[in-house]
Amino acid sequence: MDVSPQIAAVRKTADASRAGDVRKGTMADSREVMNIRQASQYLGVSADTLYKYVGEQKIPAFKLGNRWRFKKSKLDQWMEEKSNELEVRGKRKPKVAAKAAGQL
Repeated sequence: MDVSPQIAAVRKTADASRAGDVRKGTMADSREVMNIRQASQYLGVSADTLYKYVGEQKIPAFKLGNRWRFKKSKLDQWMEEKSNELEVRGKRKPKVAAKAAGQL
């Protein structure tokens, strides 16, 4: 099937764009299982911080061979739990402060 030169050019540009996305890591962000570098980028922390969290068992991770791996769904769940903990602590602070001041 013959394709016009214009359509061929559009397809070539789209293919190059998709290939560029893979190289830049945007496609990796949507992966379910991430390596330490991908997970650190996803979470916005350094790889060193992530290794520290793993060592302290503060973050869900598993080893595949000798490399740490992170499931995106588990990280999302972990972040949601941490976010909820912060919200609960934030709501308690006024009561604690009032109690300390002798108002309760």
